[in-house]
Amino acid sequence: MRMEGNQSLKSSLNSSYVPPDTSSMHDEEGSEGEDVGSDVSPLLGRHKLAARRSPDDSYNMVYIIFFLMGIGSLLPWNFFITAKHYWLYKLSNNTSAASHEETHNDLSDYFESYLAITSTVPSVLCLILNYLLVNRFSSQVRILVSLFLILMVFVLTTVLVKVDMSCCRMQFFGVTLASVALMSGASNIFSGSVFGISGHFPMRISQALISGQAMGGTISALASIMDLAVASDVTNSALFYFLTADVFILICIGTYLLLPRLDYSRYYMEMAATSNNESNSQNSSSVSVPPLKPILKKTWVLGLCVFYVFFISIMIFPAVSSGIQSVNTDPKNPWTSTYFVPLTSFLLYNVADFCGRQTTAWLQVPGPTSRVLPLLVILRTVLVPLFVWCNYQPRYHLHNVLFANDIFPVIFVCLLGLSNGYLGTLPMIYGPKVVPRELAEPAGVVMSFFLTLGLAVGSAVSVGLVHCI
Repeated sequence: MRMEGNQSLKSSLNSSYVPPDTSSMHDEEGSEGEDVGSDVSPLLGRHKLAARRSPDDSYNMVYIIFFLMGIGSLLPWNFFITAKHYWLYKLSNNTSAASHEETHNDLSDYFESYLAITSTVPSVLCLILNYLLVNRFSSQVRILVSLFLILMVFVLTTVLVKVDMSCCRMQFFGVTLASVALMSGASNIFSGSVFGISGHFPMRISQALISGQAMGGTISALASIMDLAVASDVTNSALFYFLTADVFILICIGTYLLLPRLDYSRYYMEMAATSNNESNSQNSSSVSVPPLKPILKKTWVLGLCVFYVFFISIMIFPAVSSGIQSVNTDPKNPWTSTYFVPLTSFLLYNVADFCGRQTTAWLQVPGPTSRVLPLLVILRTVLVPLFVWCNYQPRYHLHNVLFANDIFPVIFVCLLGLSNGYLGTLPMIYGPKVVPRELAEPAGVVMSFFLTLGLAVGSAVSVGLVHCI
């Protein structure tokens, strides 16, 4: 897949990707009129004069809005998986809301794995649906409907916090999984649609969206830790925790409605609409479903990279990583009994993930056609046995713990998060940039499909992995 000599120029003639050694990826809107507009995209070439007068992103408002929508796209999933103490309390026979003691049963031991499967399988189906609907319903309809569905699920979850479910744990378990399935489907339609429209913008906007996704995990982990520290019992902590998510989803709805009113975003959205109209007028047999073959021809290697990155990540996090306990067990010590998992698993992973994603704002190597990128992605496989041999509890089959020190899971979580953020972001931002501009939005949906497929397969494998430990 490495391009050399004239092949590099030829293969990019009909795309909006510019190799980092010939043009800056960070400030595309500043050079789009001369470099990108005239040399790279023939569609932009027809709007050469207009491209030179592209408006500025005043106060980085569009960047901030996409960053917030990135937070909102993964915030529902992160809020559900981070509330570990709350789920353990609701699914156990422990009737003391003030207790943080983790009583084990089949529902609580494997809840993260059940959650991951219930989340990712509907997500794959919804992303296929999103691809089929990309030209039938506007991105505004898809985004707003999905956001309101997510809000509805979070309101229901917030209400159930204060409802005593001790006599009907299985029913609560079923309602929770059904809520997760609906929320995940809506969330993936939202994230796929948002990532699709970000493909019409300069690469910095796609990077803002993906960095925001990592920040969503960081916010949820911080909110969980703060609620555990401040609230007097588990239910009060969960109530404030899920109310935070309710408020943030409302913020996402408000900021998205603001987006078309900004000159910078309106300019690129109108340019994308013009490109699509010209493409459709040249093809009298155009159909509502975008052509998949030319997209896959350009993006299949990048898609497989995204698939495997998130396959490995979801296999480990959170099913395995959140089960790793401190080797210094002391029920009276809040570090080992309450804060070890939220800090070392959830917060540390999400901070490392955010740092990895943010690094792509300044560094984009390897490039989209480099053979090094798939190699680095495959090397992440070694992280699986490293986590398995940490102090994961309970252990039923593999009784030996090779890494019997709390520093090891900290190091491994950092490596997992950094590599997930960096190697997962690069192919995601490359994908919509290596196809013709009129295919940028469906290409973004296709890349999101590979991501979600990796999560679905990885979550299924994580169930078997947890049972084997």
